[in-house]
Amino acid sequence: MIEATHYEEVTQIRMSRELDGKPVYWVAAHLVDGLLIDTGCSHTSCELASFLGGTGLKQAVNTHYHEDHMGGNCDIMERYGVDIYAHPASIPLIANRFDLFPYQEIAWGSPVPTSVKPIPDVVETDLFIFQVVETPGHCAGHICLVEPSKGWCFTGDLFAREKPKFIRPEENIGEIIESMRKVMELPIDRLVLFTAVGKIVEDGRKALGQCIDYLMNLAAKVQGLHRAGSTIEEIMQQEFGGEHPFCQLTDGQFSTENLVKSLLETVH
Repeated sequence: MIEATHYEEVTQIRMSRELDGKPVYWVAAHLVDGLLIDTGCSHTSCELASFLGGTGLKQAVNTHYHEDHMGGNCDIMERYGVDIYAHPASIPLIANRFDLFPYQEIAWGSPVPTSVKPIPDVVETDLFIFQVVETPGHCAGHICLVEPSKGWCFTGDLFAREKPKFIRPEENIGEIIESMRKVMELPIDRLVLFTAVGKIVEDGRKALGQCIDYLMNLAAKVQGLHRAGSTIEEIMQQEFGGEHPFCQLTDGQFSTENLVKSLLETVH
């Protein structure tokens, strides 16, 4: 299942596996001036490759190695012969098959390993120049692409919402905050966020600032409760009403417990 919308010169491509006529989980890629940013999941790789016919595709970038961001690599490379680029830390992970949890297999599928190239400091198209900004925290080797003259920022999974309630166990809230600050402080006039969940945020600085404030305030509150003797389970109950339903659906990978544990280690 694919849906395409347009914002200025950017085509946003939302993709999801379809079960019983309904989308399972939307992910988004973005196409601008022959550059594809992320390639979605393997369940939609054939659809994406077909959609890209006639679009003038010339190159692609993976913002990171997760299966919902590079699952279309193989079909795109075979059909169009284009180079795909990623951060050096992501390259060996994209090139090798790794075990997935059942929820990942259902929602996104297991990607075919592909060989991608190290991304340069800037990615150029005929009309635009994209700066590559290293933004760790969600995972190692995570990058954002920024087009300064347009104020576009393709965030990968750096930002999805202003008030996250759960994270993966490998995510680091302190690093995420620093990465969001780095993007906020870029010397550009405006900042439009193109997110991997399909949301386009026109006032990106405001959204990032709200997310940072929320996480910093939450870290202070969580750490205060912990110093006063509250357990992680008690903090989860008081601040979030308990564990998020995604925890059970994702075999404990997306959980409020992970968020609280990372907040306890966050310097504020």
